[in-house]
Amino acid sequence: MGLFKNMFGSSEPKEVKVLPWIPLDSINQLEIIAEKSKTKPQFIFKHSTRCGISRMVMNQFINQYDLDSNVDLYYLDLLSYRDVSNEVGYKFQVIHQSPQLLIIKNGEAVAHESHGAINEMNISKWI
Repeated sequence: MGLFKNMFGSSEPKEVKVLPWIPLDSINQLEIIAEKSKTKPQFIFKHSTRCGISRMVMNQFINQYDLDSNVDLYYLDLLSYRDVSNEVGYKFQVIHQSPQLLIIKNGEAVAHESHGAINEMNISKWI
């Protein structure tokens, strides 16, 4: 029976890690993010809900994310809020990509990566 349990997974519920996401759904929030970044790092995770690669990268990010990090973590559904996504690029001077993680400090993007490079970032140096 152990072989089948290992092959097909356990019937025991898997613990789900929930990050303290702040929905980013308004252009007005970008000014708040820039201001708050003067005292605390702000992370923006841009995600395409229709993209399998974006979903995979986001799941990996969630699994690796340290819940004790002292940052504000924003989630942007860029398909639902295309105007906000475009404004993120203009305001923080980054080319749009998806998925994408931006780290905002002192009002500007100090780091940003997309796709698999997101999970290779050493985010602890920005905290």
